[in-house]
Amino acid sequence: MKRSLVLTLAAALLAGPSALALATEFTPEQKAEIGAIMKDYLVNNPDVLRAAIEALDKHDKQVQAEARQAATADPALFTSPHQAIVGNPKGDATLVEFFDYNCHFCKGALPDMAKLMQDDPHMKLVLKDFPVLGPGSVEAARVASAVRNQLKGDKFWQFHYKLLGSHGPVGKAEALAVAKDMGVDMDRLNKDIESPDITAGLEEVMHMADTLQINGTPSFVVGQEVVVGAVGYDALKEKVDSVHKCGHAVC
Repeated sequence: MKRSLVLTLAAALLAGPSALALATEFTPEQKAEIGAIMKDYLVNNPDVLRAAIEALDKHDKQVQAEARQAATADPALFTSPHQAIVGNPKGDATLVEFFDYNCHFCKGALPDMAKLMQDDPHMKLVLKDFPVLGPGSVEAARVASAVRNQLKGDKFWQFHYKLLGSHGPVGKAEALAVAKDMGVDMDRLNKDIESPDITAGLEEVMHMADTLQINGTPSFVVGQEVVVGAVGYDALKEKVDSVHKCGHAVC
């Protein structure tokens, strides 16, 4: 009886899902016996279970990597109207940064971003507000998104640099103060902050980050590769240089 059950189950597994569905129409007694057989086998052969877990982990990571790579092909990642473009807008290498105005590591990476643009006149830097550190971050992101309606290119970079480079918590008041210092029309700004378009832009970035499996800041996309964390100037420069050379983060 036991040998017959095992052979039936094994044959069904080899034959595929449809055969397995038919073969698993066992009686409660047979199911209990199969469960006991499987438990006994795994207890006495733990390497089988370990190998299965490793294979599943490898499969999941491969699926995630393929999904992330497909997401980097989304044109909105590079051309969405809900983002700031600084550096060379026609550059042949693009670096996308997901950041939060209250992110300590984003503040630490700010000089690296400035140096990259200074050293590479052919790089385009795309800034995406990804406010994941609380209400203050969301408020600052809304103000910054509205500021983009008035300041472009180098002017917006100056606003961004001042706000991200400031000390202490950043929220609406701090963002408005920097905007005012930059000469922004404050009446227009306060109206734009409440625009549904601002909400749509932040939701777009959240969805994009989820698709790219980004859950922290700073995170970067360069040459269809996602780089998580403040990895430093040299690491980013190497990938950007590779994109200039062959179109990929690694040639």
